Amino acid sequence: MTTRRTSDLQLIENCLREAQYSELPGYRQNKVRDSYELPGGRRLLISTDRQSAFDHVLGVVPHKGQVLTQTARYWFDETADICPNHVISYPDPNVVMVKDLAMLPVEIVVRSYLTGSTNTSLWPSYDRGERVLYGHEFPDGMRKNQQMVSPIITPTTKPMDGGHDEPLTEAEILDSQLVTTAQWEELREKSLKLFARGQQLAAEKGLILVDTKYEFGVDEYGAIVVADEIHTPDSSRYWLADTYQDRFAVGDEPDSLDKEFLRLWVMERCDPYRDPIPEIPLETLMEFSNKYIALFERVTGLTFEEPDPSIPVRTRIHDALAKALPEYF
Repeated sequence: MTTRRTSDLQLIENCLREAQYSELPGYRQNKVRDSYELPGGRRLLISTDRQSAFDHVLGVVPHKGQVLTQTARYWFDETADICPNHVISYPDPNVVMVKDLAMLPVEIVVRSYLTGSTNTSLWPSYDRGERVLYGHEFPDGMRKNQQMVSPIITPTTKPMDGGHDEPLTEAEILDSQLVTTAQWEELREKSLKLFARGQQLAAEKGLILVDTKYEFGVDEYGAIVVADEIHTPDSSRYWLADTYQDRFAVGDEPDSLDKEFLRLWVMERCDPYRDPIPEIPLETLMEFSNKYIALFERVTGLTFEEPDPSIPVRTRIHDALAKALPEYF
């Protein structure tokens, strides 16, 4: 892993908390990404260092935005033969210029293990005694983090107003025509193929791609395009393959390189859906950052290039945007 040149406190202070640039039109802030709607059917996505979980922004994590953008870049490149993606260019390590799609109102979550900690995850519902989840029947006697016979799709709503995701079944999607029958069949097929490619390449790097979330849109020609991010540690679970079996056998949580680390830290201290979430210590945020960097390096085979600490991330992005979009600066 890359050797740090700056102190942890300096890294936190240099985090990208927001990416609002007054020169650009159509600004919108989401939980992690800030975006701009540009002419010509384009959208600019800037991954900040904000960290969200349980529908809250919990703080900032050094290098997180860069890790997300560059990890997604690897996976977009590696899966372009399966499904077209929205990428046009990468003006900066935190920034991607994309096609502005008509986003579909369904998120496709593919899962191959009975796990999770959030309200839309499988394990909490199974642990409460539910045996039909997202339209799939589960047998009695399964354990947390157990592999399922084959991957399944567990779709959720994608609220356009930033609300909560809600579980869906295939029947509900088709009955309500959230997407057309033809679109659903294509989404299901492409999602399973994308996930299979992800699991294959992750396994070659000693990782288990446990589950993931895909978002799709439709371009001006009616083609389905994968968007947002793909197989990042924010949208996916990754476990270390060489320790999974031993830890599962004794009931320990798997060694992970993903967002679940922070979710579990929070849940050990409060009920995140009812209680105030405590402030996360600096050392915990740095451990989390190291996990994301380790995931990037392991997946891509590249060494993470830590940005120049003498240049604020926000300033670097501003300069990159001025070069990419001189008509606005």
